[in-house]
Amino acid sequence: MAKVAFIGLGVMGFPMAGHLKTKGGHDVTVYNRTAEKAAVWADKFSGKSAPTPAEAAEGADFVFVCVGNDEDLRSVTSGENGALQGMKPGAVLIDNTTASAEVARELYAAAKERRVDFIDAPVSGGQAGAENGVLTVMCGGDEAVYERARPVIESYARMVGLMGPAGSGQLTKMVNQICIAGLVQGLAEGLHFGKRAGLDIEKVVEVISKGAAGSWQMENRHKTMNAGKYDFGFAVDWMRKDLGIVLAEARRNGATLPVTAVVDQFYGDVQAMGGNRWDTSSLLARLEK
Repeated sequence: MAKVAFIGLGVMGFPMAGHLKTKGGHDVTVYNRTAEKAAVWADKFSGKSAPTPAEAAEGADFVFVCVGNDEDLRSVTSGENGALQGMKPGAVLIDNTTASAEVARELYAAAKERRVDFIDAPVSGGQAGAENGVLTVMCGGDEAVYERARPVIESYARMVGLMGPAGSGQLTKMVNQICIAGLVQGLAEGLHFGKRAGLDIEKVVEVISKGAAGSWQMENRHKTMNAGKYDFGFAVDWMRKDLGIVLAEARRNGATLPVTAVVDQFYGDVQAMGGNRWDTSSLLARLEK
């Protein structure tokens, strides 16, 4: 059992911290900007809460963070009363936020200055994956540190991998989002075409899902998409945030991402339709408006 802190109790962090307590058996202290949510978590999981990130991190062996973006991340780690101020030498800061590779490298350096270790560890699998403890975790950092952290991370994951040095986890998450964007748009267009052609969508998917066109998105989202229901996962606002990070990194490294850039614009159209909190499969709603 390790002493663990978890900072950020959103739709992902709340259940992830719970798995660290119940499945991992760790001693967990949480912090959340809205203190009431931290109190709810502490009551539900028989854990503890703290009034600042620094106090949550005090004495912890591992400190997990899962917040919204780069600036949120800097605030709760390096800002006033940030986690790094409370961490002991040799502890590991593990960031589950989907953020930029730049901020990952920045925090790696800041942690080293305080004799603390750092792993960037963004996740894939959405709210359902977090609730069921079956997330995919893409890590960047030092191999020896990763090996220390991996058994603890496995409390909420089904797949954990070290992708390279600091920032590599975030870069891998960018690849993940690039692939998802193209897949969802392709699925949306296929369903839209099939409906306009008068085909039975269930019969179509039953057949093509067993061939080369098959995907997780098709298996898990075609029914809700066909029904025009878009309340089943990762929100459009968050996808646009992620694609913004992807496209900024592409401008830096020279990658050409025409499909990703267009799909990002399509998600902007969905936002304009009022679909900010719809899930990413709502690209179909744009085609059918």
